[in-house]
Amino acid sequence: MSGHLTDKVIIITGAASGFGALIAEKCAAGGARVVGVDVNVAGLGAVVDGIRTTGGQALAIGADVTDLAQMRDVATQTVAEFGAIDVIVNNAGVMPLAFFADHERAADRWHRAIDINIKGVLNGISAVYDQMIEQGRGHVVNISSIYGNAGVAGSGVYSATKAAVNALSDSLRIETKGRIKVTTVRPTGVAGTNLASWIVNGAAIFGMVGQRAAQYAEHTKQMIAGTLPDELTDPDSVEYWLITPDELTDPDSVEYWLITPDELADAVVHVIDQPWGISLSDVTVRASGEDYLY
Repeated sequence: MSGHLTDKVIIITGAASGFGALIAEKCAAGGARVVGVDVNVAGLGAVVDGIRTTGGQALAIGADVTDLAQMRDVATQTVAEFGAIDVIVNNAGVMPLAFFADHERAADRWHRAIDINIKGVLNGISAVYDQMIEQGRGHVVNISSIYGNAGVAGSGVYSATKAAVNALSDSLRIETKGRIKVTTVRPTGVAGTNLASWIVNGAAIFGMVGQRAAQYAEHTKQMIAGTLPDELTDPDSVEYWLITPDELTDPDSVEYWLITPDELADAVVHVIDQPWGISLSDVTVRASGEDYLY
């Protein structure tokens, strides 16, 4: 860390567990004053208590991102406690993968995903906007996805919500140039974030890997069995491969297969840990040898 997290006031939605909890813990470790937001009050309290135990500054606020009034109250409480809002990480999100043929059983989760993934981001922006403009500085970090870049089989609604996040981010950046920094983070597939709990049809995930489906299935089996080769699990590993003399090129191949929540959280912290004059506006985070498309 470069020291630019020190004393920044950072609101993080979906901070009670998984990826959001990691961002909160890492920001607090860097000297930020963290405000965790989640509907899971018990889980959020545990995260905040953990931060405080290690000497960090943190505040837990139970709130639903789909409720604008609640998000405005989050902003009010944050300013009352810490005097400013420097950053909001709109992290809360769900992934209801399903084919359109699944519409009857997927309908409730699809509509809830629209509320959380789109309205939740919009509410987060709206809640902090006036305070950031008044301060003359601010940073909005929106968690999107590589699948917001295009629609694939099985991710139509999820992709649409993340495409909306991309559009919201771009518009906000244009409107607030020089006053509010905007970062769109587009992660690839990440195991261990609890997003899989929202999948309606497990077969839909194969649309995300396309022609690499067989390879993805084999790697997943190996991961579950704990038999993945070292070169797929070590991000610093390179594998030597043979080439013919007339095809001489770099003989090293990076096969790291799947990023971890910890690595993704590090990327988010990195975009926040910058001088106010530097904006990392669009960040895609993926493993060099992954099977995911886009």
